[in-house]
Amino acid sequence: MMGGGVLCSMAAAGSVRSAVGIVLISRLLNAERPGKKSVAVAAAGSAVLSLLLFAAEVPDVYRILSETALLAACAWYFQGAAIRMSLFIAVFYEIAVSFWQFLVSAWLGVLLSSPAFFDCGTGRGQMALWLLHLLLLFLAGYLLKHGRRTGREAFRFASLIVIGGFLGVITLSEQRVLAIADDTLDMWTVLAVVLMMAVLVFNMNRQYEVEKELAKVKAEQAKLLERDYTALCKVYERNAKLFHDLHNHIGVLRQLLSHGKADEAVRYLDELQLPVREMADAVWTGEEAVDYLINRKAAEAKENGTKYRIQVEFPRHTNVKSADLCAIVGNLLDNALEAAKQIPAPEERFVCLTIRRINQMLVIKVENSFARAPVEEGGALKTIKEENGLHGWGLRSARTAAEKYDGTVQTSYTGNRFRAVATLSYQGVPVK
Repeated sequence: MMGGGVLCSMAAAGSVRSAVGIVLISRLLNAERPGKKSVAVAAAGSAVLSLLLFAAEVPDVYRILSETALLAACAWYFQGAAIRMSLFIAVFYEIAVSFWQFLVSAWLGVLLSSPAFFDCGTGRGQMALWLLHLLLLFLAGYLLKHGRRTGREAFRFASLIVIGGFLGVITLSEQRVLAIADDTLDMWTVLAVVLMMAVLVFNMNRQYEVEKELAKVKAEQAKLLERDYTALCKVYERNAKLFHDLHNHIGVLRQLLSHGKADEAVRYLDELQLPVREMADAVWTGEEAVDYLINRKAAEAKENGTKYRIQVEFPRHTNVKSADLCAIVGNLLDNALEAAKQIPAPEERFVCLTIRRINQMLVIKVENSFARAPVEEGGALKTIKEENGLHGWGLRSARTAAEKYDGTVQTSYTGNRFRAVATLSYQGVPVK
């Protein structure tokens, strides 16, 4: 193969590596979906680096370091990924690519009894090179098509790849067709172990981030429950006082009516009814905290001029905890009321809450009107609230609670209607 053709091939291979690396980083870190600009910059930069370094015949380690820095910089600048984790993934991605390039070349050499597959300046070396890079393109297409996978699925997938590589390099040491230096095999065996450790470290870091986020979610849930429980206790306290003093109130009413003071008696009854009126339109789910929460949101909607419709069919005696139900319903209603309130015309504001049971599934749907289309950032909806220090946790909190019951929270919008649907699997519990 001509020298110019080899140089072009190496430049193209560098472009493929960087493009796939950008996709991989964005998926593993749940960053923004790679755009044309980020992929183009990474691919072009890597092509130039590969061209220059291969032409200068410098050691391959310099290419790995250069591409690593380029990938991390592009992921951080264009996708908003954390620079530390971007650098971590880029380093071990480049090591993994080099490792598998060695394996592909070695096994092709064993099968065809030719050491030429190790030399990229030969046709066979280029065949080994592009066999791996075609597999990388397949991997990128798979990631883009199937979207973000759960952390457990990603961990299993990465583990299978590195374990397969480890077994491949161990098996190479037993073959006698192709002469490979023991030092070379030892080096790649060590790197295979390092890759396995890197996958474990990344998984541990992911679990740490999930636990840290879960702690924040629980703190938000605690604030929500404390706020609603305090308000609920005040209402019950006033009702208890009312019933405790019932005989006194009856005496006062009798006295007013016996003296013909009907108007004063009516005003007195209105004053007595005020604490009860707050709970008069209750939608009973069987969970006092949830019932109060739904109706308190109804009062808030009324104050904002928002139409508030409720349809509830809630199963009694289930394993769904009141705290989790409050986290889901409360956060979804908070988001819906906040979005509807942004609409200038009150007649266009609405919030609809629907709770239905379908076999052993509980479906909680909240729909609302909105003024501005939701913005997605990093795979999550971005809050429209100005003081967003603690905001933006609503959907995350709801999702965390739903996942306890093998459930999910999905969002969508059409026209001026936004929809959030939480699904939970529940089980009946015996009544004690």
